[in-house]
Amino acid sequence: MLATNQKTINKPIKLNGVGLHNGVNAELIIKPAPENFGIKFCRVDIDKNDLIPANFNNVIEPILCTKIANTNGISVSTVEHLMAAFFGEGIDNAIVEVNASEIPILDGSASDFVEAIRSAGIKEQKTQRQFIKVEKKVEVKEGEKFISIEPAENDLIIDFEIIYKNPLIRTRRKKFQLSQDKLTDIYNSRTFCLYEDIDYIKSKGLAKGGSLENAIVVKDNEILNEDGLRNRHEFVYHKILDCIGDLMLSGNRILGHVITSQGGHALTNKLLIKFFSDKSNWSFIGSKSIIKKAQIEETFKKPLTASI
Repeated sequence: MLATNQKTINKPIKLNGVGLHNGVNAELIIKPAPENFGIKFCRVDIDKNDLIPANFNNVIEPILCTKIANTNGISVSTVEHLMAAFFGEGIDNAIVEVNASEIPILDGSASDFVEAIRSAGIKEQKTQRQFIKVEKKVEVKEGEKFISIEPAENDLIIDFEIIYKNPLIRTRRKKFQLSQDKLTDIYNSRTFCLYEDIDYIKSKGLAKGGSLENAIVVKDNEILNEDGLRNRHEFVYHKILDCIGDLMLSGNRILGHVITSQGGHALTNKLLIKFFSDKSNWSFIGSKSIIKKAQIEETFKKPLTASI
């Protein structure tokens, strides 16, 4: 796993679809990028200051999705499924052009992104990939919710527990280990919500583009989608998908063991902020990094003002 070079896509990818939360139809074009470029989003509907680096420190308002913004306040939301696809398919460098403020939700999973990346092909670059090694345990707690990360030998492990009062979802826990488990079911797992929460979510100006075409809706003991679940662990697997995408905002792949109960976008972001705020928590493995260590350290010379 460690002896790998950076990768980008062979040719541009074009996708179209509605934004889950803003309800706006958008065109997405993913383009190859040079070594050490990282992942950057570009709002092509904005005349200037349109580039948004995919970085945990740029996360704002992580409510039901991950939203990132640049220093000029230009933002793009729901980046997590695409970021998870980049992680799993080994894409280190890409520029993502979008003509709206939200990435299309497509079918609510990462499967369409993954299929598009594979169809375009993957190009290996000359510079070796950099990894972030966890040196010691870091934990964030919020009441009964918690998330932690601790050392793991050359692997990423995500142990995720969800707890719902709903009789169909209930309490579920699964562990994903990158070195041993396939990503297929995780890629294919869709976002979900409870039927009784829909009106409240929409009252907050969210889920304007939500439908049974892009989300699982659960009402009591019933799944309202005609096709049911794609796999028996789809609920918790989707949470693992989100977590992978949010961890990819570290700028490099993390080697560590994540354990969380009732986690989500905001909690993962708080973990990354706390983790990177102390340089004794981590180290680099490999050659030249996509995000330089000095840049991360410079970020934390400023006061942390996480909007979560």
